[in-house]
Amino acid sequence: MLSLSPDVLTSLSTLRDYIRWAASRFTQAGVNFGQGTVSVLDEAAALVLHTVYQPYNLSEAYFDCVLTVPEREAVLAIIGRRINERIPAAYLTHESIFAGLPFYVDERVLVPRSPIAELIEQRFSPWVDEEQVGRILDLCTGSACIAIACAYAFPEALVDAVDLSVDALAVAQINVDKHLMADAVVLHQSDLFQGLPAAQYDVIVSNPPYVCLEEWAGLPQEFRAEPDMGFIGGETGLDIVLRILVDAKAYLAEQGVLVMEVGSSAQTLQDTFPDVPFYWLNFERGGDGVFLLTAEQLHDYHDLFMAALD
Repeated sequence: MLSLSPDVLTSLSTLRDYIRWAASRFTQAGVNFGQGTVSVLDEAAALVLHTVYQPYNLSEAYFDCVLTVPEREAVLAIIGRRINERIPAAYLTHESIFAGLPFYVDERVLVPRSPIAELIEQRFSPWVDEEQVGRILDLCTGSACIAIACAYAFPEALVDAVDLSVDALAVAQINVDKHLMADAVVLHQSDLFQGLPAAQYDVIVSNPPYVCLEEWAGLPQEFRAEPDMGFIGGETGLDIVLRILVDAKAYLAEQGVLVMEVGSSAQTLQDTFPDVPFYWLNFERGGDGVFLLTAEQLHDYHDLFMAALD
């Protein structure tokens, strides 16, 4: 439990003080990261700045501003919750930044953090001709961060966003409304492709559950605050991944591409299909475990994927 000495409120005064102090307390308490922030200082800054109603990109010139006593008390309270309850920071602030865009999040969805954001910002270049992208499908949409980011990147395209969870789709709707995307992003409650109308997509993108049961059992407490169904991909982590590989063939346009994050199950997938030329994407801002396959490749290896699913 976080304990405070009586002089904390008087010995710390500026934004910089509280960010530094929070980072020290997080390190001391062994707080785990990886849910939207990548370092202890990033996590501390996100919580402190949000609590005093300042943007994440606040100029450093303001970091020496002195906080009022009520602001200091509010900062200490949220830092205490982060340590004592091990709640991901994004659930405390109800906001996460993805592809430079703010999204509402709560415990009904995973915290957005996929490296696919970088690919969307690049408009999937050089893999597609952005002027030819008319339809995009986001499977396992969660908060709809990928779908909405795609709608910004391809303003002329229609984006279908699918999730099995009714709770997740309720959060997705909040974000569709927040970003005024009702005309561009259509939400579907469906078990992957099953509830979708027949359509051909130029891009199918997915961040499905891919964590194997053994890995899931060892995840830190912060990850347990997120919905299980967003993580667990069966014994090998590939249950949902294989279903997408099999069924995407019927929904991908002739020149289309499938982009999927499989994270920690990347090696398992490659070992399962050693002859399949998965193109593993690299990201300047970090992250891995994301592959790309063309429609032609999905067609060529469809029987192999089917055999693995059976």
